[in-house]
Amino acid sequence: MNETPYTQMVGIMLLMLAMLIALAFQNKYWGEWVFQSAALLDGRATTTAFVSSPFIYTFNTNEILHEAQAMEKSSSPYFWLDSGGIMYFQNGIGSTAQGELPETSPWHNAYEKNNPVDTDGGAHPQNIFRLVTRSLWEDFTQEAYVRITVLNLSESPNRNESNGIFLFNRYADGDDLYYAGIRVDGDAVIKKKQNGVYLTLAETRIFPGGTYDRERNPNLLPENVWIGLKSLVRTEQSGEVVLDLLIDRYGSGRWELALQAIDNGLSTGPVIAKEGYAGLRTDFMDVEFRGYRLTEF
Repeated sequence: MNETPYTQMVGIMLLMLAMLIALAFQNKYWGEWVFQSAALLDGRATTTAFVSSPFIYTFNTNEILHEAQAMEKSSSPYFWLDSGGIMYFQNGIGSTAQGELPETSPWHNAYEKNNPVDTDGGAHPQNIFRLVTRSLWEDFTQEAYVRITVLNLSESPNRNESNGIFLFNRYADGDDLYYAGIRVDGDAVIKKKQNGVYLTLAETRIFPGGTYDRERNPNLLPENVWIGLKSLVRTEQSGEVVLDLLIDRYGSGRWELALQAIDNGLSTGPVIAKEGYAGLRTDFMDVEFRGYRLTEF
């Protein structure tokens, strides 16, 4: 059958489209292209929802939240997945990706190109999981129950004793925030990150199990057990910022004060006084979440 000018034009357009798709797979900005495609599949970017105190999130929405390039591009009105590729919400439990992502996953391809070291060649983007609220909080309590399902023994040099599960407080951006939580070496810690520099405000051992060793004893935190984490942050009349970390070790409902830190703005730089975002961070592990709650003082 002879081709008409119209069919020739259609053929050329299809060829150009195929070339663009092939280039997208090879381009260093593949991750951004993935997000745009994921947004079409997972729902359009949404505006931030108004929330009041207490804000309780039950993870009963049965959805998939994809990582987004910016908060305003998130498909969730409540959360922004800044890093980690993908998050699941189902039957009252939120979770990081569980196990290895298949090589056909867009997020496997994105991380294989952009951060293969920390994600085991793109197989475990959940190794650097960062979930941020879209609502702002100043003096507040944050709590969640977390359960480690698998520890990912990555060859990354960034897998070390400082990894763990943490709550973000007064998060301005990835370089300026307070965080509090538990580490794989069995310690509880409260830190400030300012201008990209980590500063330890308080730290103590709370989980037994010997001495951390990257190869022989890489995790002292309980696995497959629900652990409660609760942080409190408030600014006193003096201008000092007080941070508390409470632990429910085995999900029994019995909270104990693990640490308190006072940031007076003298030895560790200016206090972070303004309201900021809350959120969760996990490192080099597959984790599940439930019972997420934020309450203003």
